[in-house]
Amino acid sequence: MTTPHLVLCELRATTIPRLESHSAECLKAHRALQLCGFSYERRHGDRPDAFKRYNPAGQVPVLLIEGKPLADSTRIVSRIDALSDGRLTLGMTHSERAEAYLWEEMADNVLVGFVEAARWIDEENWPKTRAAYFSRMPAFFRFFMPALVRRKIRARLVAKDFIRPDLAACWERFEETLDRLELCSPSRGFWMGDRPSRADVAIFAPLWSLRTELTLRQARSIAARPRLSAWLRRVDAACARAARGEDFVAEDAPEETETVVYALAASFG
Repeated sequence: MTTPHLVLCELRATTIPRLESHSAECLKAHRALQLCGFSYERRHGDRPDAFKRYNPAGQVPVLLIEGKPLADSTRIVSRIDALSDGRLTLGMTHSERAEAYLWEEMADNVLVGFVEAARWIDEENWPKTRAAYFSRMPAFFRFFMPALVRRKIRARLVAKDFIRPDLAACWERFEETLDRLELCSPSRGFWMGDRPSRADVAIFAPLWSLRTELTLRQARSIAARPRLSAWLRRVDAACARAARGEDFVAEDAPEETETVVYALAASFG
């Protein structure tokens, strides 16, 4: 496998261990690159439109492959899979690949929506989100930019009926979605079998993004689902192994540690 020169254009890195980006879409690209064993550079911007010269839509992530830009996390994962000779779809039948795409579509449209609602709309979480995203921004922009971005995200979620009729209904759907994912979570291995696939990457990224101090209530809800939480830890461990050049292991989940739950253990009681 020939490794091309790869540069991931993304938002600023976080200070949270094992959370490369606050953007679930960027985190998805990170974990796909790691699982496929690629080395890559990181290029950070304070705003998504910092890379508008590569993506006119002004969104991240953008993956530069030998200098050529590729936007959209789903297309990026597909290209990473192709460049790695199919490591994210290895051994899968056509119907299994189709199922993996459907799981990815669900994660991108449903789970990412919950991340946005939790961080940007939920009043309990908004102060920490604002600090995490905008604290290093120049004071002039920090005065108006948070409200502007928040208003834009709220309008998008309303247009998708995501927070209608109200936020309480959104969180009821969140709990129901977690219940369904708990039922679907494998007791061993990964979402589609013994090896991590693009389905694992897609579902992992938004759920892992919610397991931080920015969204404590949602983190507690995920922690209350033991099978789902164990699968998340397995995926994270598989990413770490692959990044070190080691092969995947369909093993039991590692024990929960304070480095994995990011100082949330006290909150979980």
